[in-house]
Amino acid sequence: MQRWDRIEAFVEVVRAGTFTAAARRLKVSSSHISRLVSQLENQLGTTLLYRTTRQIRLTEAGAHYYHHCRHLFDGFREAEAAVKDLQARPSGILSLTCATTFGERFIAPLINDFQCRYPQLGVRLHFTNRQVDLIEEGFDIAIRMGHLEDSSLIARRLCERREHVVGSPDYFTRMAQPHALSELSRHRCLVGSRDHWRFAVEGVRREVRVSGPWEGNSGPALLDAALKGLGLAQLPDYYVDPHLASGELISVLDAYRHDDTAVWAVTPRHRHRSPKVVQFLDYLVTHIDERLHADR
Repeated sequence: MQRWDRIEAFVEVVRAGTFTAAARRLKVSSSHISRLVSQLENQLGTTLLYRTTRQIRLTEAGAHYYHHCRHLFDGFREAEAAVKDLQARPSGILSLTCATTFGERFIAPLINDFQCRYPQLGVRLHFTNRQVDLIEEGFDIAIRMGHLEDSSLIARRLCERREHVVGSPDYFTRMAQPHALSELSRHRCLVGSRDHWRFAVEGVRREVRVSGPWEGNSGPALLDAALKGLGLAQLPDYYVDPHLASGELISVLDAYRHDDTAVWAVTPRHRHRSPKVVQFLDYLVTHIDERLHADR
C-alpha cells in the first residue's frame, strides 16, 4: 500500500508541476508529498526529480518511470468510474406489484418504457387486487391506492385518484338519486373487491357496508354492470371519467367523496435506496400524469 501511495504522489507531482499543486489535488500536505517521493527514490535507488526552488524536472530515470506508471492510475480511475456507473445504472430484477386494472393500463406501459431505456434491467410484474406483503414475497415496489396503514414502508405519492358513486340514467329512472349515505341501503349496490364504500362526513373518514345482487372482483366488469343499469357502483375516476363526460353515467353523493384516495408507490426501507428503485420511481413520478391523460 505504501508503494502505491508513493507512486501516486510522484505521478501527481509530475502532472501538477509542483509539490504544492500535487498536495492540493491529493488533499494532503506538501511535506507529505515530498516525503513520499523521497521514499520512492530511496526504494528505487535513483533520483527521479531534479528539484529547485522554482520548478521540478524529471531525470532520465524519472521520465522512464513516469512513462510506465502514469497509465496505472488512469486505469484505477477508470475502474472506479466503471464501478460507480454500474452502481448508478438500474440493474438486476425490478419486481413490482399493483392492482390489476390500474397496473395493466398505467404502470405496465411505463415500466416497459423504462426497460427500453435500460435493457440490462430485468422486470417481474405481478398484478393482483389483494394486498401483497412486499418483504415476505420479495417485491421492490407496490402501487397502492388510498389510505396507507403500514408505516414500516417508504411511501411516495404518484398522483390523485378520486372515487365516484355512479349509476346510469336508466337506473335513475327507476330509483331516485341518493342524497344521503343512509339512502344507500335502499339501492341495488354493485359490490366490487370490497363490501364497504369509503366516504368523508365533515372531514371524518367513514365506511358504509353495502350489498346487492351483483358481486365481482373485476373493475371492468363492475363498470359494465353500472353502464347497463344494474345498480350503483363506487369506482375510481380512471374508470368513469369518460362515461361521466358522455352522460352514460351520473355521479351521486359527491358531497361525501373522500380525498385520501391518492396513488402511492411503497417500498421496503432496506430497498428504497437501490438505483433501480430510485430511478424507476423518479421516472414514474415524472410520467404518470402524462400516461393518465393519454389514456383518458
